[in-house]
Amino acid sequence: MIIVLKNGASKAKVDELKAGLKNRGLDIHESKGKDVTILGLIGDTSHITPEELMANEAVESVQRVKAPYKQVSRSFHPTDTVVSVASRAVSASERALGANIGDGKTVAVMAGPCSVETEEQIIEVARAVKQSGARFLRGGAFKPRTSPYSFQGLGAEGLELLKIARKETGLPIVTELMAITQIPLFEDVDIIQIGARNMQNFDLLKEVGKLKKPILLKRGLSATVKEFLMSAEYIMASGNEQVILCERGIRTFDNYTRNCLDLSIVPYLKRETHLPVIIDPSHACGIRWMVPTLAKAAVAVGADGLIIEVHNNPEKALCDGEQSLTPAQFDSLMQLLAKYAAVEDRVL
Repeated sequence: MIIVLKNGASKAKVDELKAGLKNRGLDIHESKGKDVTILGLIGDTSHITPEELMANEAVESVQRVKAPYKQVSRSFHPTDTVVSVASRAVSASERALGANIGDGKTVAVMAGPCSVETEEQIIEVARAVKQSGARFLRGGAFKPRTSPYSFQGLGAEGLELLKIARKETGLPIVTELMAITQIPLFEDVDIIQIGARNMQNFDLLKEVGKLKKPILLKRGLSATVKEFLMSAEYIMASGNEQVILCERGIRTFDNYTRNCLDLSIVPYLKRETHLPVIIDPSHACGIRWMVPTLAKAAVAVGADGLIIEVHNNPEKALCDGEQSLTPAQFDSLMQLLAKYAAVEDRVL
């Protein structure tokens, strides 16, 4: 249920209204816009009628929210959520990089290898993607793999190597968390990624919802949009409003590409929710030469950002080399994307 307050409503009346609602066991999400203030009621509102709320002179209107996701809904939060990220630890010679994600002015690009392999590799890639204009360094330390015999990542050692690369370049790091037990290791990570396979790991979602840092939530391989948004709701319901939605392709009946990129989800999510939406073209197709085309399409359709795999030697990569761009290819792509972004008065 949503309550729209009157402009100029007295603080005393608003406080009285909020206190009465809390006494009835409801939580309140308050969203203050330029011209309107909205109170979103969270909990069982079946015993409350719009008529009784309208009796309060501070109330302009009342409406029930039909969508099962409340805090994710734009009805609850009419203005766009902007997630601001800056590197938490950089060398004295480097300024902290980062960017706003979801501000409508920038296309936030995250780039780096699928897996962190060595210190030399991650630093070389970090320097390259930074020089090309990326604002974030992505890299996997813990890797969920279909086969138990595939490279599973360096684990805690990989996290430390990402921090070294961050210190060298100033790029905030984005990396995947796979289990609740790993959370203490991620205290110094700038953006925590929840991968597609963990999208409905509800215990994990509730725990990252208690953290005070951005969460990049990837859509599950076969998840509906409703299921995707309900997973985001789990995070927000636990107190963390810094959620970034990521479309990385879904499984369909065809297999000519690794996954099927659902670009139509971008305008839908931008209308239905207030959260930033980014695209992962690398996992969407799994084919290196297709990544630039999908990245251009993502910018054209209004995505707030991209997360792209870049490796200094894709042919010898321990994970997903076939979909990774070389630094030179990434640099060419960034120059091209800048032109696409400029059409919409945005910058990389």
